[in-house]
Amino acid sequence: MREHHKQTIDKVIDRFKNDDAFLALLIGGSVAKGLETAGSDIDMMLIATDEEYQRRLASKDILIVLRDICDYEGGYVDIKVHDVRFLEEAADHGSEPARFAFKDAITGFCRDPRIEALVKQIPIYPSHEKEQKLISFHSQVKAMLGFIYEAERRGNIFYLTHAVKELALFGGRMILAHNNILFPYNKWFMHELRNAPDKPEDIVELMEKLLKQPSKANADLFAECVLNFKQWPMPVPNEWVRFMEDSEWNWRNGKPPVQDY
Repeated sequence: MREHHKQTIDKVIDRFKNDDAFLALLIGGSVAKGLETAGSDIDMMLIATDEEYQRRLASKDILIVLRDICDYEGGYVDIKVHDVRFLEEAADHGSEPARFAFKDAITGFCRDPRIEALVKQIPIYPSHEKEQKLISFHSQVKAMLGFIYEAERRGNIFYLTHAVKELALFGGRMILAHNNILFPYNKWFMHELRNAPDKPEDIVELMEKLLKQPSKANADLFAECVLNFKQWPMPVPNEWVRFMEDSEWNWRNGKPPVQDY
C-alpha cells in the first residue's frame, strides 16, 4: 500500500469510527490486494446498523464517493454501504465476483465480532458448486464454438465479437474453477488466470490471440487447449440443453445468467 493511500484511509477511518450508525469499515479493491497504481482510487465498504441501512436503502443513499479527502491527483474514495445481512448472504450464496470483493479485505474498524468472522468466510471458493459450474462453463465453450462458426460464415462482426469474448471468458473460467480460484469479474480476470498454478502452458497467449484476431481457426486452437487439458465433467444429456437452461431459460427459475455465477 502506498503512503498516500494509507493517509487517505486513515482520514476516512477518523471520519466514521465514532459514528454509531456504522459497525465496521472494510478496505478492499486494488489497494487491499496490492495491485494498486499511484493513481488508484480506494474501494471501501461501510457496514451499517440495520436501521441506518434501511434508511439509506429507502433513499438510495448506499454509495458514498469522497473526493475532498484525497490529496493525490485523481484520487477518490468509493464506499459501498452494506448491512450484516448482506455479508451473511454473500457468505452463503454470493456470486464469485461478490466473494472476490472481500478477498484480502483490510479492517479499518469493527465493533461487531460477527462481521470479522463473515469477512473471512466470504472469499472462500464455493467448492460445493464446482462440478455444476464446470458443466455449465463447458457447455458455454461448446456453444460459443458453434456460434463463432456461424458468425464467420455470415460475416456477422457483432455476433463474432460477442461469441469470441464469451468463449475466452468461459474457457478461462473453467481453468479458474479447476484451481478453486474465484472469478474476480472482468477487470482482474486475466491477472487471476495468469496466476493460476495448474493450467495449459499457452492458454493466456492463445486467449490474447483469439481476442485480438477473432476467427474460427483461433477459436479452435483456444478451445482445444482448454478442453484437452483434463477430463472435464460432461453436460448431460448434451451441451445444447445445458446451454439453453443456463442462458435462455434461466429466467424461468430465477437463476442469474451463467456469466454472473
